[in-house]
Amino acid sequence: MSENNVPRKPLFYVLLMLLAAALLVLLSWRWLQAYLDEPVNTLEEGTVFVVNAGESFSRVSRRLEERGILRLPDVFRLYARVIGEDTGLRAGEYLVKPETTVAGLLELLTSGRVILHSATLIEGRTLAENLAMLSENKKLVFELTGLNGQEILKKLEFSDASAEGMFFPDTYYFEAGDTDTSILRRAYLRMQEVLAKEWARKASDLPYQSPYEALIMASLIERETGVPEERGQIAGVFVRRLQKGMRLQTDPSVIYGLGEAYQGNLTRKHLRTYSPYNTYRIKGLPPTPIALAGRESIRAALHPEAGNTFYFVARGDGSHKFSRTLAEHNAAVKKYQLTRRKGYRSSPLVTTE
Repeated sequence: MSENNVPRKPLFYVLLMLLAAALLVLLSWRWLQAYLDEPVNTLEEGTVFVVNAGESFSRVSRRLEERGILRLPDVFRLYARVIGEDTGLRAGEYLVKPETTVAGLLELLTSGRVILHSATLIEGRTLAENLAMLSENKKLVFELTGLNGQEILKKLEFSDASAEGMFFPDTYYFEAGDTDTSILRRAYLRMQEVLAKEWARKASDLPYQSPYEALIMASLIERETGVPEERGQIAGVFVRRLQKGMRLQTDPSVIYGLGEAYQGNLTRKHLRTYSPYNTYRIKGLPPTPIALAGRESIRAALHPEAGNTFYFVARGDGSHKFSRTLAEHNAAVKKYQLTRRKGYRSSPLVTTE
């Protein structure tokens, strides 16, 4: 048989099958690309989806389908396996935005870009007050509930004499499921950092033996200050009184020492009752801070404003009248305290606007 007479049909069929296979692969790839590029189904404002720790990719894919976010979960899982991302899920809470594609969803769930929540510790509030506010945060896990200050410090593995005032007031961001222990540890270390930096830049001739004493003073300033611009003036008054050997006579410290015995009205009996925090009875600073102090109050304690005033009294609008002499101060007390105007307040009016 001549070469020209060799049957060519088998070769033709092979080529046809290869062409069909190539076309199928091409069409499949285009279909897959269209699937990966299609937007997932979310709410207008986005949908929150949680990947649980240790959860399999198969289970996550099924839950995405059950939530109506994703179609064809088996294709989603197979694609992730092919590109090696089926073991790359990161546990956490994710916001799936409306513009997210199927491919974008896979990238999101393996990125670790979880939703961050916030918890705020407020200056001028006590540790107990801040913990009470923190306890309302539904995204935190609580490990410190019912513990006192010393027990909290022990849990955090710190050994300070008192927990009061040792946490820097700020907004802290965290992932859902983080703990109150984690928030307070960060706040404690942040306070150490801020206090050290501010102490290194302190003014000379201050009546403090340590950064901790400066922190105590800062807490007094924080509680007395209704107008931020007055921090330096109030610090100046307190520092001059300490330098002259005068008692500080600051009501917030007395109130702190009274604890639950204080019911909103500070009386003469309270001022006569001895406690380590009664600055009408003791000389010098109280033994611990009385609240969380912010950076500006710490800075004011370490850079008090120069002057010749030794007294101040609340005007009733959040600001204070500063006086040089006791006679001037008594006149100011009579004007602003003994004949209080309507709407009197010792701190500024707080609004949410």
